[in-house]
Amino acid sequence: MRVGLKSLLGGAHCFALHPFFVAWGWTKLYGLPCDPRLWAAFFLHDVGYIYCHQMDGDEGEKHVLLGAKIMKWLFGPKWGSECIRHSRDWCRRTGLPISRLCLADKLAFVLTPAWLYLPMARWTGELAEYRDRSRTRKPGCEDYTHDELADLDADNEVDWLRGLKSHTLRWVLEHRDEAV
Repeated sequence: MRVGLKSLLGGAHCFALHPFFVAWGWTKLYGLPCDPRLWAAFFLHDVGYIYCHQMDGDEGEKHVLLGAKIMKWLFGPKWGSECIRHSRDWCRRTGLPISRLCLADKLAFVLTPAWLYLPMARWTGELAEYRDRSRTRKPGCEDYTHDELADLDADNEVDWLRGLKSHTLRWVLEHRDEAV
């Protein structure tokens, strides 16, 4: 079974859980999400992972395309754009500004408790992939604190997750005003 499909079924992007954490992130950043189109975006933004054999790399970066296509078809180009710009990697790749959904999605990761996130991501194989990616980061490409770097390099999954969540939360707060 593809890692992306496993992620949607019971991993870090679990269709039954992740959208609600994204809604919680949205609520913390922008207030209660009352627009039903937002809820559609919360559920559809990661649906493209269904075809992915890996979460990162070229294939994983393109996961944004399916959800954006569906949202555009359902609600118009503005909503397609909101979904396609939920990925920092895709935005860097294409020169697009991040969307507010991007920030809510990253905050969702921070809000997901370790006791839930770690077993789900371990089951799918995502955890190993994400940990490998964090270890091969390019020097200077991200602004990590000393403590975050120490956590990311730890053998302990809980410490690693704490470091990544700390960095992600700082990134969300620093880029909150950049979302379009």
